[in-house]
Amino acid sequence: MRRQIVLGIVWAVTAMCVGGVQSASAQQSSSTNYQINEAFFGSGGELQACSGSYCSKQSAGELTVGNSKSGNYQIWAGFNTNREPSLVMIVETPSVDLGVLDTGVARMGFAKFTVLSYLASGYVVQTWGGTPKITTHSLTPMAPGGTSAMGTEQFGMNLVANTSPQTIGAGPEQAPDFPTDPFGFGQVEPSYGTPNQYHYANGEIIARSLQSSGTTRYTISYLANMSPITPAGTYTMDHVLVATSTF
Repeated sequence: MRRQIVLGIVWAVTAMCVGGVQSASAQQSSSTNYQINEAFFGSGGELQACSGSYCSKQSAGELTVGNSKSGNYQIWAGFNTNREPSLVMIVETPSVDLGVLDTGVARMGFAKFTVLSYLASGYVVQTWGGTPKITTHSLTPMAPGGTSAMGTEQFGMNLVANTSPQTIGAGPEQAPDFPTDPFGFGQVEPSYGTPNQYHYANGEIIARSLQSSGTTRYTISYLANMSPITPAGTYTMDHVLVATSTF
């Protein structure tokens, strides 16, 4: 008996605050009586040099530039830094077709997405949506640490490079990636980060960064197996990825 499984991926982006504290993007330094916006220290330069028709930012004489960080804090120095927090998420693969399931073959597919977070303490990415289903049946989700077992009904995924049951997937790719001074800091959650082990649980965090991060590209590898009694039909899944800034 043949079962067709098609995975459809949709995405969503939201922003939230951790601990109920909103990031104040409108002001960079303040007290009860004063605040400073876009301040600079140096021998020259101007944040907003304007004529009647044009404006520019001038950076002559700035004393510091770029990113500095400790274990808990980081700053971006320079006249031309952007002070607005931003969160960007792009899903590069709109749909995944796993093909026709068979008890003697494990079916796999992959999808890619990228996340960038600026002026935040980091971000998390959650997975939402049940396993592939027809009207009366959903595929069985795999517990953490699960491996492919042909002839057993399974559905799971991970975000790393795999060699079993197929060579597929990739670990997080940081862009740009300078070995001594990286810009991207995204990482995979442990339950989705072991090669050849697959898992799925609705609502779980699958990836995160613990600080502001340049672009990180993630690859999701999907795995599906069927049993002799898995009902026939075309199985579909609306896979929602939610990226959330943390402050």
